[in-house]
Amino acid sequence: MFRTRNIINSVINIILTIVEALLLFRLILKLLAANEAAAFVRWIYETSEPLLSPFEGMFPTVVNSGVVVEMSTLFAIMVYALVGYLLIAIVDAIYRASK
Repeated sequence: MFRTRNIINSVINIILTIVEALLLFRLILKLLAANEAAAFVRWIYETSEPLLSPFEGMFPTVVNSGVVVEMSTLFAIMVYALVGYLLIAIVDAIYRASK
């Protein structure tokens, strides 16, 4: 049972790491005003868009001298981290209760 819990927690951590990395890349590319015509930049924006859709319009996007700070992306990073932490805590609680 301990092994199953570790596998589930590892899967949650892997998924969370991928989501957080995509959002972090998006945030950095927007901050650096990366060229959207570049294939990698376009791929990051297109791949991270569904992850941001629940948070669109919640906060203003700050633009200053071509530098873009997407506050929605920052908020999404925090929310996904919290959700991952809560999922791991729930899995741990379930396995502790079943002992």
